[in-house]
Amino acid sequence: MDFHKLISERKSVRSYNPDRKISEDILKRILNAGRLAPSATNRQPWQFLLVSSEEMLKKVKLCYKSEWFQSVPYVLIVKGNRKEAWIRSTDGYNSLETDLTIAMDHMILAAEYEGISTCWVAAFSPDKLRKTLNLKEEEEVFAITPLGYSMDGFVKKGQKKRKTFEEVVKYI
Repeated sequence: MDFHKLISERKSVRSYNPDRKISEDILKRILNAGRLAPSATNRQPWQFLLVSSEEMLKKVKLCYKSEWFQSVPYVLIVKGNRKEAWIRSTDGYNSLETDLTIAMDHMILAAEYEGISTCWVAAFSPDKLRKTLNLKEEEEVFAITPLGYSMDGFVKKGQKKRKTFEEVVKYI
């Protein structure tokens, strides 16, 4: 698939087939895309959690109570260690959120390439998720996404609502 077509047609999906499983090969390719993502000074301060067991899915789903989320077959969680991330010496900026965002984006685009639907979720309860995952103090999660096949087996592609090129790009 052409990369520009992939990014222009990718949609967030909120209707998943809970019974259709993703092959191990596809899951590995998606996760490997995150592993290959760039990070500040190549620190790679991340770990990817693929939630697929019934028991753990039930717990994770309590962290984000939207009805559509309750039927997802997998949840991908990107967690990171703030102490392992690069810190800019001039102002103390910690690259963890940026690094995790890049890794998540790589995996979401890889999923789209594989025909797997996703939906970037940041509105989860960080405290509940922290307890569910038993995170250490320095570990954080900025986003999660379901992985799965859309309920209808396809996603209706349409025109994305975006600002114009001229509104967001300025040559200086």
